[in-house]
Amino acid sequence: MKLKIIIILTVIILLIGNTIGAKNNTPVSPSALIGQTIYEFEPVVDGAEVVHDFVIQNKGEATLEIQKVITG
Repeated sequence: MKLKIIIILTVIILLIGNTIGAKNNTPVSPSALIGQTIYEFEPVVDGAEVVHDFVIQNKGEATLEIQKVITG
């Protein structure tokens, strides 16, 4: 009977330890926050250069890498 209790307690302790350890190993990831996703330019003369800055903030813990930008 004592051996069964010791085995059960050991299994419970191991399960709790694995659960706590798994929470600490959560992978970090980037998280992009983009305030403005679309901008409409006013009509311009053909060939004129138009510029607009989009602000992108990284709210995550890992490095944010922008790999592709699509223009319309």
